[in-house]
Amino acid sequence: MTSRSGGTQRGSRSSAARARSAHSLSATPTLRRSAAGSLPLSKDDAGGRVRVAVRLRPRNQEELVEDADFADCVELQPELKRLRLRKNNWDFDTYEFDEVLTEFASQRRVYEVVAKPVVESVLEGYNGTVMAYGQTGTGKTHTLGRLGEEDTSARGIMVRSMEDILASISPQTDSLSVSYLQLYMETIQDLLDPANDNIAIVEDPKTGDVSVPGATSVDIRDEHSFMELLRIGEAHRIAANTKLNTESSRSHAILMVHIRKSVVQTGAETSSSSQLGKSFKPLVRKGKLVVVDLAGSERMHKSGSEGHVLEETKSINLSLSALGKCINALAENSTHVPVRDSKLTRLLKDSFGGTARTSLVVTIGPSPRHRGETASTILFGQRAMKVENMLKIKEEFDYRGLSRKLEMQLDAVIAENERRQKSCNDELERISIEAQNRITEAERNYSHAFEREKLKYQMEYMDSVKKLEEKLMNCQSKHDHDVPAGKTCNGQMNGSEEAMELKRLLQNETRLRHETEDEANRLRSQLEQFMQSEDGGALEICNLRRMLEDEIDQKRKLEEEIAMLRSQLLQLTFNSDQMRRGSNGDGFSGLDSLMSQFRNSQINETGNGQKAPMTSLFEQVGLQKILSLLESEDASVRIHAVKVVANLAAEESNQQRIVEAGGLTSLLMLLRNFEDETIRRVAAGAIANLAMNEYNQELIMSEGGIGLLSMTAADADDAQTLRMVAGAIANLCGNDKLQKRLRSEGGIKALLGMVRCGHSEVLSQIARGIANFAKCESRASTQGRKTGRSFLIEDGALPWIVQNANNEVAPIRRHIELALCHLAQHEVNAKDMINGGALWELVRISRDCSREDIRSLAHRTLSGSPTFRSEMRRLRIDL
Repeated sequence: MTSRSGGTQRGSRSSAARARSAHSLSATPTLRRSAAGSLPLSKDDAGGRVRVAVRLRPRNQEELVEDADFADCVELQPELKRLRLRKNNWDFDTYEFDEVLTEFASQRRVYEVVAKPVVESVLEGYNGTVMAYGQTGTGKTHTLGRLGEEDTSARGIMVRSMEDILASISPQTDSLSVSYLQLYMETIQDLLDPANDNIAIVEDPKTGDVSVPGATSVDIRDEHSFMELLRIGEAHRIAANTKLNTESSRSHAILMVHIRKSVVQTGAETSSSSQLGKSFKPLVRKGKLVVVDLAGSERMHKSGSEGHVLEETKSINLSLSALGKCINALAENSTHVPVRDSKLTRLLKDSFGGTARTSLVVTIGPSPRHRGETASTILFGQRAMKVENMLKIKEEFDYRGLSRKLEMQLDAVIAENERRQKSCNDELERISIEAQNRITEAERNYSHAFEREKLKYQMEYMDSVKKLEEKLMNCQSKHDHDVPAGKTCNGQMNGSEEAMELKRLLQNETRLRHETEDEANRLRSQLEQFMQSEDGGALEICNLRRMLEDEIDQKRKLEEEIAMLRSQLLQLTFNSDQMRRGSNGDGFSGLDSLMSQFRNSQINETGNGQKAPMTSLFEQVGLQKILSLLESEDASVRIHAVKVVANLAAEESNQQRIVEAGGLTSLLMLLRNFEDETIRRVAAGAIANLAMNEYNQELIMSEGGIGLLSMTAADADDAQTLRMVAGAIANLCGNDKLQKRLRSEGGIKALLGMVRCGHSEVLSQIARGIANFAKCESRASTQGRKTGRSFLIEDGALPWIVQNANNEVAPIRRHIELALCHLAQHEVNAKDMINGGALWELVRISRDCSREDIRSLAHRTLSGSPTFRSEMRRLRIDL
């Protein structure tokens, strides 16, 4: 396949010399400045086309040693955004990408040119995808998922994307949620809730959007909570040790970030009398960012995969192959795109040929030994660049926001009306009390004044009457004593004067009475004025009551409008749920049919022609008939039957049917009842195959399988039988849930007992089991599910581990080195390891191990342990 720049470019020996000269400049400061000065992958470039960047990993220690005499197979020209793949000493293939990142490119620069435009688009309401593709061990997880807890400059795209998103949203109005999944063996598992291990994919029949509603969704408020979430997810992610990578990811990790961002468009005021203020159009922009860390593609003869790891490799390569087929179909504008061939392609349906903005970073290595894998990765990126996406903004009317806004305004109006009503009632009560007090005071004053005046006038009247009576009595007495006539006339004159005086007094009394009446009338007028002011207060109360009634009527209308909006929203939600439930059945039945056809075709096309006859026998004879032959009295029939069952158990598609038909119980009975070495060897091999499945592992433990395996390990002398038994126990050691039972029922001691065989293959399986057990213990201790010393140390495995840490057989040495590193990660084991001589082996591993990742793990473990640091200072050991 030719490159976008015109295909393969050939040249003479002089051109080859120029190529070598250019290659020698790839590590110069000039080239690094050129790479740092290039522009990022702009979100506006080339519309919705998939943007592809290539990143070169520097040589590791193993490649520096083994490829020292060979030139790199890749030559980068970042200033031209071009890559040259060496075919031989004089011939190159040239390819162009949207961005070419050298081995010196920083994590920040990789984020800015690959992921930042996608993150900005997601914040504007688009879907976005950032994905890493490449061979195992080329730095995909380093590029995407590196946490950078010790060195912030080493942080990957996941952490940097969340930093930008948190800085761009408002916690009061926007929402941010995260789900973290892994696709393992065509099963979607929740990394935040390991018990949720079979999540369904749901596709909207109208819009075609793909979602996983069964996954755990966690609301994110700050960067710390997101980092903790990533640590939990990485602890649950499945990894294994291969020749290409010590911690090789055996699953596709998928981080989904859902953003709801509110956008308010303000308009003019609806009316001057409106109580709701300005009108607005609330909108919600929903963006989804998907970050996909694909498991690495690998060739089995290079990775050294075997047993369950081999099955994982097959599943990974099948899903990546399905993804490549979809991209080929999209690049060639094919009418049919086989997105339903794999759950990976279904999850990425929107990323390739959909509505999302997609950036792809392909990671490659420089080693000429892996030129074929590097070429395949580059061609994958070239085909992905031809895929066009139709970008579509995810924007909708925010009915809930509008309803919430109206409810808040309505509550504010009701509260204001209640406040005003209470204020009016308080004021009315105050005015009424004040008026009543003034009326009472006026009445009391008037009554007191009237009584005083009345008493005064009565006293004066009585005094006047008394004086007149006395004078009259005096006049009569003088008249009776014969007073002379002249004097009588004088007396009469004096009597007339007295009458005038009485008349004057009467007039004064009448005048005072009128004055009192005037005062009473004045007080009555004041009382009437007070009564009129009280009537004015009642009128104000009536006005306030009318205003309150108007507000209540307006509230009723708003409540009716809100109820109507809620009923419409409930109807829309109900219709959406009905359509979602209606689409589930067809989607899964179609996927199951395709997967069934795919498995059948794989079996029928097997090269050696061995599996097809076995499947034919399986269909023609029947599983129950085959299992019944296990109890035959004819030894040869029994041996052939157990071999058939073992071959069938090697296929994962048959394992469930074998277990459901009672095949596991029959195999365990063979171990218990028959002493024939061949039967025990083949039965143990079949149990080892079934033990690769987690569900079968729990059945084996529940039916006493570990005790039978331990008994077989103690009685058998044949190396192949012991290898099968050790393989089965090693598979069981990789299950976190079974560790306590495995140890209590003698599984660890059975492994250590098989050391007596001395066969390298048996010792390799023993070492693998110990490494699996140590890794599960390390994970359980990190998560707080286990405390105390390691069961391996308590059962006496440490001396054998230390003795074989430098074994000349590479698989044994690699597993033992990993087991030592996992045991040393917890401080409670440090003293026992120092006393057992493991410290010296850890120091040797940190210095001389051929695997860089194991070497760095040992160095990090020693540096992080206070006990190990103190002992090394005492012994004067420097790392």
